[in-house]
Amino acid sequence: MKFLFDSKGRHLANFVNGQLHGPSGRNIGHYLGNHLIFIDVRGHYLGEIVNDNRLLYNRQSPHLNTNFGIYGNYGNVDNYGRPGRYSVISIPGGFQDIHADWLSAA
Repeated sequence: MKFLFDSKGRHLANFVNGQLHGPSGRNIGHYLGNHLIFIDVRGHYLGEIVNDNRLLYNRQSPHLNTNFGIYGNYGNVDNYGRPGRYSVISIPGGFQDIHADWLSAA
């Protein structure tokens, strides 16, 4: 299990057994290891891990217009607690923070 944050250090999601779950435990996406990206439950690009624990959206990803198919909802996991805030980082060129509403719509 890995806590994932935005560039401002806010807890966005948990990476658990190849699945992306919101802080409350709801399944919001899947990891595609062969592409090193996360997709939402509808099969669209969601983001990727930067600097070990930041979930960011790559505006230049070659996968932006790809539909990887619907992987479905793998159910909820437990709430892994509140990790608190992490340090602020500079966003690498071409990336942006993932907005919380993107994750709630997943």
